[in-house]
This record gives sequence, structure tokens and C-alpha cells, in this order.
Amino acid sequence: MAETSHAGTAGRVSAAVDFESRASQADHAALRLWLRLFTCSLMVERGIRARLRERYFITLARFDYLAQLERSPQGLRMQELSRRLMVTGGNVTGLTRQLVAEGLVDRRRADGDRRVQVIRLTAKGRKTFDAVAVAHERWVVELFGGLKADERDRLHGLLGRLKAVLLSKAEDA
Repeated sequence: MAETSHAGTAGRVSAAVDFESRASQADHAALRLWLRLFTCSLMVERGIRARLRERYFITLARFDYLAQLERSPQGLRMQELSRRLMVTGGNVTGLTRQLVAEGLVDRRRADGDRRVQVIRLTAKGRKTFDAVAVAHERWVVELFGGLKADERDRLHGLLGRLKAVLLSKAEDA
């Protein structure tokens, strides 16, 4: 694992403080697997967050927001943006206000319903996102670079299987 996490080493997780290290062999294998998966996910996310902040002065929340709009050139309603980002409407409203002020997105009333706002990337927003997205992909490739292609494929397949199982359990609930 990596060094201790503190200011100046964002993205690094100490083996002594990560979630997986809290488990013991006496814990159920499923719990140990969950803690390993969670720890790996956090390590990747922290690495991405640190790089976004250090190189582009942008938060992961802003990047995710712009990514959702990039995937929807026709724009998204505020409520849909909130649902996709899995955050409250208040969070989206505040972020939208900031991004409008910076010229990265524009906000317009929806045709036929003046109460609904549709958010779209501006040309500046698209240019900003495109530059960061290229770097983001490169960082993800780098972070997973220690795995061979067949290992990545196997892991992807197993996680897909887990996702399907979890979705079926959620539907049963």
C-alpha cells in the first residue's frame, strides 16, 4: 500500500488506517471482500481527486457535473442532474450557480414549463471538460496499469456479475 494520508499526500492511504486493515481473518470472507473493494475504490477516487485539484484546480464534484452535461448535449433538467449525481437539489443549485458565474454552463427555462430549468455546457465548459477528461482517462489507465489486461478483464467480469446479483437483490427488496 501507500504512505500515511495527511495534508500534502492526498490520495494515499496507509495500510494501518484503510478500511480493509480493520478486518481480521475471523471476519466473514464477504466482509473482507467488501472492505477490500471499498478501500480500492477510495484509493482510486482519492488519487483522481488529488490530480484534478493539483493540475486543473477542479473538484471531482465539478468534473462529474460537467461529465453528465457532456453526455447530454441537449441539456439536463436540474432534477435529472441531481438524480444522476446522487446529490440533493440544493447541492446542484449551488454548483450550477458557481458554474454559470464562471461561464462553464448556461441555465435556461424549459420550453412549455417556465418553472423548469435546463442546464447545458457552454463552449468554454465543453473545452474545459474535454481537456480534463483526456487527463482523467490517462490517470485511470495509469492507476490500473499494474494489472495485466487479462486480470483487468477478469476483474471487470467479476464486478459485472456482482453488480447483476446486487441489482436482482435490490429488485426483490
